[in-house]
Amino acid sequence: MSIIRDESPEFDFSVPVAVIGAGACGLTAALAARDAGVDVLVLERDKRLWGSTSMSLGAVCGVNSAEQAAHGITDSVDLFVADVMAKTEGRADPALARLIGEHSGSTLDWLNAQHQVPLLLDFKWTGLGHSRPRLHIPPGRNGEELLALLANACGRAGAEIVMEARVSALYADANDRVLGLQLQRPDGSVERLGCEALVLATCGFGGNHAMVAEHIPEMATARYFGHEGNQGDGIRWGMALGAAVADMTAYQGLGTLADPQQIIVPHPLMIEGGFLVNSRGERFTHELANISGMCVPVLEQPGGIAWVVFDGRRNQECLAHSVEQRQLSEVGAIRTAASWAELERLCQLPEGSLAKENAAIDAARERNTDDRFGRSFAGLAPLEAPYCAIRVTGALFHTQGGLQIDSAARVLRPDGRPLPNLYAGGGAARSISGPAVTGYLPAVGLAMAITLGHIAGRSAAQQTQMVMA
Repeated sequence: MSIIRDESPEFDFSVPVAVIGAGACGLTAALAARDAGVDVLVLERDKRLWGSTSMSLGAVCGVNSAEQAAHGITDSVDLFVADVMAKTEGRADPALARLIGEHSGSTLDWLNAQHQVPLLLDFKWTGLGHSRPRLHIPPGRNGEELLALLANACGRAGAEIVMEARVSALYADANDRVLGLQLQRPDGSVERLGCEALVLATCGFGGNHAMVAEHIPEMATARYFGHEGNQGDGIRWGMALGAAVADMTAYQGLGTLADPQQIIVPHPLMIEGGFLVNSRGERFTHELANISGMCVPVLEQPGGIAWVVFDGRRNQECLAHSVEQRQLSEVGAIRTAASWAELERLCQLPEGSLAKENAAIDAARERNTDDRFGRSFAGLAPLEAPYCAIRVTGALFHTQGGLQIDSAARVLRPDGRPLPNLYAGGGAARSISGPAVTGYLPAVGLAMAITLGHIAGRSAAQQTQMVMA
């Protein structure tokens, strides 16, 4: 990848708005551009739509959405910003948090009303840093469905998606205005596409081992459970054009990745009363204190291994709504036993260890006090036989640092001036998670993707209309 400096390059064809990356951010940007009456082309390097969006739960947090109103949920931008600042210990960008709070709910409403992309309010992930129910999930409760819904909407709107179009270089003039792109096609041919505005929607850099080692050294040797195409291309193109970056040390981690099956264990198992133990059969953390940051204490355990412990009733409830839980069941990842002693043998844990930890939880619940980690199990039914466990490890899911942007999703230079016609969203842009793994709020990743995609696509379209006027 490179920047080709050329004041008057020749292009094979041109389009007003080009978008690099066909994930949630890129497809939403394309819909916004088309709604503004502007032609747009989305360029995707892979053979099929996949990426970080498909690998996620498909959940998007939104503030003041129609779904919240329909369920009688009273929310506000101020509450959302306060939640973000509390979770990040005051280290997130409050202006960016407010931007997401102000536009996330209306973006979800727009996708539903205008483009038949329904995202329904979910109550299984209430809390965990959000003071109001804000998670909106597609009916099938997975990211692959969300991506399909967005792609179908693009087809109806006339936003063309070109697969296997790997962007290898950007053309720019001396003022850092992007003039077009160089594409490499599967047959080895090269095409040159001109554009008036460019949206970077390439996600983060989790698949770039050198960048992870540089910016997130504590995860340099950790397992990466994300799309290998996340090489940080958008971030690097922006930097090559003189853009500023921030919070490059931030990331979303996974503390419950089934090992060795590499399927995400649904967190509602623990929200509803399950717990984690290490290979000694000992609990080692407050399981709900930090969903993203749970990868750190899990990886600190012997062998970087832990067990999610729950029961048959919770398993059945989760099977009813979770694709991942059904996958875990199908591949035999769930170990089930009629007693604690039998489950300890199945998991090769010390005799009496699980029974001891469960008894301590039951005792705290009966006393109506927090346990020794500060977690409350009040209101949650005790675990009952049959008992279940899944072996897990920690992993890096996706990065949260990226290009600095303004309220129009324009990419900014270090002095705060915007680059002439460059926009960014999703994992290519700085998020609102602050500088560390502990600042990630559930569903913020897709909220950044969809909300900033909407803003970036609309802003890019407006810029091209001004140029053509």
